[in-house]
Amino acid sequence: MEVYVGAGALLFIWLVVFTLGRHKSAIKRKLFEKGLSDDHLQILRQNFPISFKLTDDQQKKLHGLINLFIYEKEFTGCNGLKMTDEIKVTIAAQACLLLLNNKTQPWYKKLHTVLVYPSAYKAVNIDHEDGIVTEEEDVMLGESWDGGSIVLSWNHSLKGGVNFEDGQNVVLHEFAHQLDENADGIPLMETASCYTSWAKVLSKNYKKLVKKTMKNQETLLDKYGATNEAEFFSVATECFFEKPRQMKKKHPDLYAELSKYYGLNPVDWD
Repeated sequence: MEVYVGAGALLFIWLVVFTLGRHKSAIKRKLFEKGLSDDHLQILRQNFPISFKLTDDQQKKLHGLINLFIYEKEFTGCNGLKMTDEIKVTIAAQACLLLLNNKTQPWYKKLHTVLVYPSAYKAVNIDHEDGIVTEEEDVMLGESWDGGSIVLSWNHSLKGGVNFEDGQNVVLHEFAHQLDENADGIPLMETASCYTSWAKVLSKNYKKLVKKTMKNQETLLDKYGATNEAEFFSVATECFFEKPRQMKKKHPDLYAELSKYYGLNPVDWD
C-alpha cells in the first residue's frame, strides 16, 4: 500500500524540525555562555588545575565547551561505575582543551558516547593471521572507536588531569585519535599548504622515535608512539601539553607544528 503525504503535512514536518533545531541551538548557546556552576568549578580546581593557568578568555571558552560536551555526549558507566558530575567534568575538560583554539576541528561531531570503566579493563583482541583466529585479552586504559565511542579508565583519566606534567594522559591520547579521523597521523588542516609542513615534520620525528626505540635508547616521547603514525600523533599530543618545555627544546619543529595546529602555547602555563 502506497502512502502519499500532502504538501501541508510536509510543511508541518519541516516546521517541527526547524523549531526543534532552533530550540536546541538556543539551549546550546545559553549553555556555552553561562559558564560553569560553583560545584563544577571546584571539580576543575581539584582534578584539572592546569586549566586555571589559561587566560581569562580561554577559561571562559573552555567552561562553555565543557557545558556543551556534557550536554551533547552520552556518558555511560561500565563494570558498576556510577556516573557522576565529577567524572563528566574531569573528562570533558581535558577533551575540550584540544578544541580550545583548534580552528580545523571545532567539535567532536562523530563522537556520541563516552564509556567509562572504574580502572584499567580487559579487552578481547581478535587476530587473524595465516588463516588462524586467536583471541587475546589486553589490559587497556582507553580506546577510541570509529563508530563514535571512546572508552576510558576513570582512575587514569583522573590521574591524567591532576598530574599534568608526566607526559601520560589517556584522555588527551584517545581524543587526539578522534581528531585523526583517517588514523594516519594527519588531522584536518586549516589550509592545503599546512599538510606539507606537517607531514615533513611529523614523519621526521616519527622515524627518529622508531629508530631510537629499536635501539632501546632514551626518548622524551613515549615509545608507544613508534607503533604507527596515528599513535605517534596521540603520543606527541600528550607530550606537547604535558611536557611543553622539554618538547620545545628537544623537538622544536614538532612543538611548532602542534602549537600551530592546536592554537596554543603550553609553555606559557608555567
